[in-house]
Order: sequence, then structure tokens, then C-alpha cells
Amino acid sequence: MRVGLISDTHSPALGVHPPEEVRRAFVGVDLILHAGDIYSSECLDWLEEIAPVVAVEVPPAPVIGDPRVVEKRVVEIEGYAIGLVHDLGMHGIDEVRPGAFARSWPADLSIADSLAAFFDGRRLDGVVFGHSHWEMSETHEGVLFVNPGSPTLPHQTRRLGTVAIMDVTPQGLTGEIVDLKRFS
Repeated sequence: MRVGLISDTHSPALGVHPPEEVRRAFVGVDLILHAGDIYSSECLDWLEEIAPVVAVEVPPAPVIGDPRVVEKRVVEIEGYAIGLVHDLGMHGIDEVRPGAFARSWPADLSIADSLAAFFDGRRLDGVVFGHSHWEMSETHEGVLFVNPGSPTLPHQTRRLGTVAIMDVTPQGLTGEIVDLKRFS
């Protein structure tokens, strides 16, 4: 199964829906996970033209109340548990960015255990998050961490950015960052 990952669209502030390059990047995905900073249900409607959407958002956002949106969730995909949250607050790491776990994670703490505690005791195979606008795909302690970045504000700069694709196979999960400039 192919899963499109997107976060930090900031719609409608940066357009009513994501850039058209997102549609091209997500050709063939079976599901889309949106990791927050959505701002409008119209963004989710546009994404649902591509594939079903599951989303999270930090209250009190205008999309809270949309049945597709909750604050934090675990999605089961082909036997794998995938955590979905906007801001992944983990032990002293203000913003999870590429290399943050290797640089800053306390050696005496289990990343997998801390992540399970964050998701109400659920053991996860992967987690999708946003907030920092920094794209990353890293595996730590057997857990795939993917931040798709932002299609509209990568690294907090207004330009065409990134999304990600998660492939879910019997062999496991993989995450690929997709530079939307490839589709422009």
C-alpha cells in the first residue's frame, strides 16, 4: 500500500488548497495522512479527490470538528500501527528535525518506549508528524519517523516544498521524501 504524507499546508493562508504538484506526487496513493496545520476543510476536500484522508490538528484550529480530524491518533495500515500527530514533543527535543534523535536523545531512555507513552501506551511501527517544516525520514529502534515537511513553507520559506510517500509492505515500512519541484 502507498500512503501519501503531507503536513503544514497552511491553507487558505497560502492558497485554498495545496499546490497542484501535490496531486501529481500522490498519483497512485491509496490513503493520505495529513499531519496538521491544515486550517480549512477545503484543503482536505481537495486531497480527498486523490485518496481518502485521515488528519490531525492542534486545537483550537478551525478544522477541529471536521470528522476527518482529531488531535492525535494511531492508524492501522495492513497490520502496522502508525502514529499521527502534528507536534511530536519528545523528551527535551523542542522540534524533531533530521538528526535530532542521534544528537539529543538521552542514552538511558528508549525512543520506542517514550513514543508508546506519548501515544497512550500503543507500540508503534511508524510515526508521521509535522510542525517543524523540516522534512525527514529516519528509523530509530525499529520505528520509522517521517516528517513530510511542507508543500508551501519548507524550512519556513515560502516556496514549493516537499511531501512524502510511505510504502507499507509485508517487509515493513519505508518513507521517501518527495521534492515537489520534480513535478513542476
